[in-house]
Amino acid sequence: MFVIHTIDDDRIPSLEYLPAAAITPKIGVALKQSSGQLAVCSGTTKPDYICVTERAAAVAAGTLIPVIRVNEDTVFETEFSASASEIKLGNKVTIASDGARVTATTASGVAEVVYIEDSASGGMCRVRFSD
Repeated sequence: MFVIHTIDDDRIPSLEYLPAAAITPKIGVALKQSSGQLAVCSGTTKPDYICVTERAAAVAAGTLIPVIRVNEDTVFETEFSASASEIKLGNKVTIASDGARVTATTASGVAEVVYIEDSASGGMCRVRFSD
């Protein structure tokens, strides 16, 4: 799950309500606009938003859900989906298939690693999404 750790200017992010595709919203999942609706991000797709609601089942396509916008000045806390012993600070890694964690893959990465607490699978790290 991507959770805000810090924002450079200490502002409080505003909620936006946008239409989702037929997904099951989960708090902290990375989302991207796709054909006018929010879809789960994975791999080398940089997220536009982070989900801030949780539902037990998939919502109907077009349902408005609350999200926060991803900005370059925001650092998110998350975890590695696999052992990241080879990952160094400053490496850019990809997003796991669940949209809630990062991988240890650097090829075409989109999440810059800015802190590593534990490089084991499930270990905590902090990332920033920048161009």
